[in-house]
Amino acid sequence: MLNGKSVLITGGTGSFGNMFVKTVLDLFPDIQRLIIFSRDELKQYEMQQIYSQSCMRYFLGDVRDRTRLFEAMRGVDYVIHAAALKQVPAAEYNPMECVKTNVHGAENVIAAALENNVEKVMALSTDKAANPINLYGATKLASDKLFVAANNIAGSRRTRFSVVRYGNVVGSRGSVVPFFRKLISEGTDTLPITDKNMTRFWITLQQGVDFVLKNFNRMCGGEIFVPKIPSIRIVDLASAMAPGLSHEFVGVRPGEKLHEVMCPADDSHLTLEFNDHYVIKPTIKFFDSKVDYSVNLLGERGVQVPQGFEYQSGTNPQFLTVEEILRFNQLAGI
Repeated sequence: MLNGKSVLITGGTGSFGNMFVKTVLDLFPDIQRLIIFSRDELKQYEMQQIYSQSCMRYFLGDVRDRTRLFEAMRGVDYVIHAAALKQVPAAEYNPMECVKTNVHGAENVIAAALENNVEKVMALSTDKAANPINLYGATKLASDKLFVAANNIAGSRRTRFSVVRYGNVVGSRGSVVPFFRKLISEGTDTLPITDKNMTRFWITLQQGVDFVLKNFNRMCGGEIFVPKIPSIRIVDLASAMAPGLSHEFVGVRPGEKLHEVMCPADDSHLTLEFNDHYVIKPTIKFFDSKVDYSVNLLGERGVQVPQGFEYQSGTNPQFLTVEEILRFNQLAGI
């Protein structure tokens, strides 16, 4: 799929970007160019010590800078948009910074992709974009809407845009697993937990990367792809990581939910269920296309979910036990 292609990933020095690069280099030895676009020169330098293959390119730049994105996307075939400000409390306290990166940055990625006739663009989203109650989720919902509607702006051009939405990534920077691990290594005698009932969707970085790559083959343009993944209880995660430690319930942080949603009930009329994922169809009609989203480009068939269906971490039919969380974390290299 990517052999002979040029691929650019925004926010490419992050957790997802590192795993994406590792996977792509293993699977597609004849990729033409793999471009890392990010704003942190130190992280780029560190990444170059690991990935210095002839196909690798490193572009310093910020998604807030449209001109720089235009330059970086010249000759690019596929784009993965992973750059975002993601910390929920930080977004609550610095709302305009979050809007500039997550909303205006999305606009710039779309404009650059259209200007350079990019073939396919996949934007990474989050469960927090479904029925958002925090600013981060609201900006990612706005970003999702921008990428879906961009298919209409593209018109007769070849560029197509889709979105991947998934839950908490095991061990990603700033997430609860490295936070717990740090406390445990420092000899804490308690682990702070926001609420005993809190649940989250759970996915490894490798699963996220594999899902994105497969959806490049599936996409027609305008879909929001949602993987079927397990849920965990945060108290079970704490018990798996430190069986002997007590738990201190500290209350929900600003903008935090007890349970996350990936397919809202209000979108049930747009939601199709496939074997291992869901697709949320666009709310708008594209003027130049009559796509049957129930059959994707791999020939997989989906069926309409019942009215009122909601895919929520607290009612997910698949929950990991403490033992399964341990195995899951080991699979993620934790």
